[in-house]
Amino acid sequence: MDSRHLPSWLLLIVSLPTGSATARMRIWRAVKAQGCAALRDGAYLLPAHAEQAGQLAGLASETIDEGGQAWLLRVQAQGADESAALQVLFDRTADYDDWLAELSEARRALATLGQAELNRLLRRHERSYQALRRIDFFPAETALRAQAQWHDFSNAIAAILSPGEPHAAAGSIPRRDPTNYQGRVWATRCHLWVDRIACAWLIQRFIDPAARFLWLESPADCPVDALGFDFDGATFTHTGDRVSFEVLLASFGLDENRGLAYLGTLVRALDVGGAAVPEAAGFEAMLAGARKRLPDDDALLAEAGTVLDSLYAHFAGGRRI
Repeated sequence: MDSRHLPSWLLLIVSLPTGSATARMRIWRAVKAQGCAALRDGAYLLPAHAEQAGQLAGLASETIDEGGQAWLLRVQAQGADESAALQVLFDRTADYDDWLAELSEARRALATLGQAELNRLLRRHERSYQALRRIDFFPAETALRAQAQWHDFSNAIAAILSPGEPHAAAGSIPRRDPTNYQGRVWATRCHLWVDRIACAWLIQRFIDPAARFLWLESPADCPVDALGFDFDGATFTHTGDRVSFEVLLASFGLDENRGLAYLGTLVRALDVGGAAVPEAAGFEAMLAGARKRLPDDDALLAEAGTVLDSLYAHFAGGRRI
């Protein structure tokens, strides 16, 4: 193969004074976190296509600031064999195997854990998984296996935390006239959690101020004249990559509202995962505590609704995103 068509690489060479042990350790940790391969002490390799490549120049500058010397070079393998040998340095199979073993052990204990512990476990393993994916520059079969296992693990926790969680439906979201949805009965699964409580708040606040709610032990109990939300077969439920809250926004033309759109991002992050939202952890903690204190879903909606009012005012008022 013509070497011009082979991957190119960045080689960072650093040399620090013997008395700069702290700086040497700091730079070593940084290159390790970025996924560099150590060719020898002070020589670190990274694929030029990696998103972390831009950070190597900063490490070179930091080395010089510490009184050392640094060179950042673009290099090219001289043939397919040499290129393959360099790629082997970035084989993450062993890292994935260790992570998969931890995930398997954690899964055996899921049934014994409470809600807060399950959420912490999910976040911890997701951080580890995303960090590993970030430095997997040449994904192979083990990466596909890890992706499948992560999907199963997160779904298993979701099934414990929210029994009856809806599956995403296919198709488009029809636009609806809110004047035809006034004074209606709306129904969803009881023991409200993030998506359902946000939907109920949205309905009360922006769609049907006279709404009445039914909290169902089972979706099968939904009356035929009630408008169901956030369960399989409901009028308003997960569609494509949108959670039920976002489906309601799109259905009633509210998705252009800045504050509501950002709330939708928060709900999606907590319900199915997605872009990190700084306020999400606080809202989740508030909701978990409120569920322990309050006697029923009506009281829970009243309390969480006040928090959602405040979050909406914050987001709609020009919060920096």
